[in-house]
Amino acid sequence: MSSSASGDRPTGRVTGAQAVLMSLEALGVEVVFGYPGGAILPAYDPMLDSSIKHVLVRHEQGAVHMAEGYAHATGRVGVCIVTSGPAATNIVTGLADAHMDSVPLLAITGQVATTAIGSDAFQEADVTGITMPVTKHNELVGTVERIAAALKEAHHIASSGRPGPVLVDIPKDILNATVEWRWPEHMELPGYRPTVRGHGKMVREAVELIGRSQRPVIYAGGGLVRAGAAEELFELATLLEVPVVTTLMARGVFPDTHELFVGMPGMHGHYAAVKAFQETDLLITLGARFDDRVTGDLGSFAPHARVIHVDIDPAEIGKNRVVDVPIVGDAKVVTGQLVRAASDKLDLVKPDTTAWRAHLTELKAEHPLRVEQPETGVIKPQTAIRAIHEVFGDEAVYVAGVGQHQMWAAQHIPYSRPRQWINSGGLGTMGFAVPAAIGAKAGLPDTPVVCIDGDGCFQMTFQEIAAAVQADLPVVFCVVNNGYLGMVRQWQSLFYDDRLSEVALPQDLPDLVKLADAYGIPGFRATTMDELGPVLRKAQEVTGQPVIVDLRVDPDEMVFPMVPAGASNDEVLESAEEWYARARAIDLPGDGVPAE
Repeated sequence: MSSSASGDRPTGRVTGAQAVLMSLEALGVEVVFGYPGGAILPAYDPMLDSSIKHVLVRHEQGAVHMAEGYAHATGRVGVCIVTSGPAATNIVTGLADAHMDSVPLLAITGQVATTAIGSDAFQEADVTGITMPVTKHNELVGTVERIAAALKEAHHIASSGRPGPVLVDIPKDILNATVEWRWPEHMELPGYRPTVRGHGKMVREAVELIGRSQRPVIYAGGGLVRAGAAEELFELATLLEVPVVTTLMARGVFPDTHELFVGMPGMHGHYAAVKAFQETDLLITLGARFDDRVTGDLGSFAPHARVIHVDIDPAEIGKNRVVDVPIVGDAKVVTGQLVRAASDKLDLVKPDTTAWRAHLTELKAEHPLRVEQPETGVIKPQTAIRAIHEVFGDEAVYVAGVGQHQMWAAQHIPYSRPRQWINSGGLGTMGFAVPAAIGAKAGLPDTPVVCIDGDGCFQMTFQEIAAAVQADLPVVFCVVNNGYLGMVRQWQSLFYDDRLSEVALPQDLPDLVKLADAYGIPGFRATTMDELGPVLRKAQEVTGQPVIVDLRVDPDEMVFPMVPAGASNDEVLESAEEWYARARAIDLPGDGVPAE
């Protein structure tokens, strides 16, 4: 293999495995997360000569979640590489997670030799067939000449349009074959032309509709984060003085501290945000998809509202809610178009939202998040979350798992910028946080990364702490340890007459401080209010290595506000006491939905 005249990368004949690494380098990939095995082994040899850093995971699911965390934190494509068969099937959960949350991801899997495909060979699986429903695109590479183009196209598809996961499956004999190296200058993707710019007529109609509204709300979704549209959103909201709600996936895309910020909507959203949707006369929906956790009973959601819906994916528009003004396009581009169109005739299209904003401000003041924290003794989980933010501050990126701790972290930490909050939204994947936080740290080595996990989630993937130690990725792992599968217990308490079935997780099984010692890293524990602040400050002072913080919290605390599953947002509840009073007044079946 000879060097090119420019010295940028080698030329001449290379193996398919070398072509894989050279293609990733050409795409600007800096780090991959993976685990070697038989079918992918040829690609691991040229890694020794590559500029790309490899993080060795302890389970393939960790690789795909790390790639997700990297993509969430940086906005770049996350890359994972694993072998065939069970390794490939182990990443399916992460692919589905990325698909639901529109995370740009490139998964490379090894496959048995082309001559063995279809013979039930050792560690053979129909990976493209298995992953077709949970990827934006996938491909089984058929020739060594195809490798570079396949990876270039996959990277482009993953990161353009509505982002998502793309998988490239490469047989072992193709990795071992040789080819004259050539990086494709052009891509041929017939039929793949995502619409970026919104239709001018629709943009004008949207602005005119905003001008006729009296109680408009911007429904800001995760698509704004993916599109990098925070600046355009801020311009639109402040120009027209329209209140903003940010979904679970959009936390931080509009600063919580701004006077126009109303809160997070949804099943466990802020009371004022939930009520804003029910009272609004216009939803300006930007990069959101009317998820059931936001809408509750769809038939009673935002009953007085007309709808403007902006989305890069035309399949989302009108899928769940009838739309008055549909605009297909990139959220950043279209929001910018809305700003310019409104600016051109501001006197005509700027609504008078004075009374509406005052009403929402009053709702926020009258219905704050409630935490009854004794000055001494047991730590409330909400207090633990707030203390984490007080210690680690606005500079940190916060990564959560799924469950009660996730909702408390979304509620009680004020987010000031996009990509400051990372979580598994659509799929709700327990075990996401630990590897995702490691991936985020790999992408943001100079930014503090704090993993806020529950004891249930943590035990699904904590083996990846070994990867963090080995790769020198110092993440702070804070475990909100209530000794239960907290959200499941909450539902059993509220909807199943407090019959707790298989939800107990003893707080000392395992002992998390001893676990930290087993990984050769510091471990701390706080069990009382007196210990909480000092323990978190000790964890903050640790540099250059991961740290585990065991936060023993009140096991009886529940997440409120809450809209029971399938119920109307009009029935948002602010406390367990309110729930039990309501349950006594009406007949509720086991699923918590009021009987008709």
